Amino acid sequence: MVRRVPELTAGFAVIAVAVLFLLYALRGAGEIHTGGYPLQAQFGSIGGLTVGSDVKIGGVVIGHVSSEQLNPNTYAAIVKMAINDNIKVPDDSSASITSDSLLGGPYVSVSPGGSNTMLKPGASFQVTQSAVNLEDLLGKFIFSLGNSGGQGKGASSGGQTSGGQTGAGGAGANPAALPQ
Repeated sequence: MVRRVPELTAGFAVIAVAVLFLLYALRGAGEIHTGGYPLQAQFGSIGGLTVGSDVKIGGVVIGHVSSEQLNPNTYAAIVKMAINDNIKVPDDSSASITSDSLLGGPYVSVSPGGSNTMLKPGASFQVTQSAVNLEDLLGKFIFSLGNSGGQGKGASSGGQTSGGQTGAGGAGANPAALPQ
């Protein structure tokens, strides 16, 4: 019995530390406490962007995403950001959602404009670009390779004009409209 007391004490200590760590982690889950002033942007799609994602200008972190919500009228995603107080963003700047690399996480990239007036706290970016879905792009690429592989040699020129490029006289892909 004497040998088991130290083992039981160590076991209970490990369980107590694990419970304390779990309570600490749950208390801070979903909360991002960042200083700075709020800005917001509206996107058609935010991809995998999450609360806490970085906001960058030229690759330098200038803030973090503080919240995300859905506009019930337009079904657009509204992303609220907390920008560092020492960074001022021109009011003609644009915001886009991009990723660090092919496997990197998404972040908000701000392209500063040339205006002398700055966005005020709570203001919105007027120009935004939604996240690009790489799976969709890859699927379209593979599908286009599958379609072009079975066509004959003469079919390739017709495929180029049907994409919206116009031939002689702006006729497009309609051969009946071509000048004779």
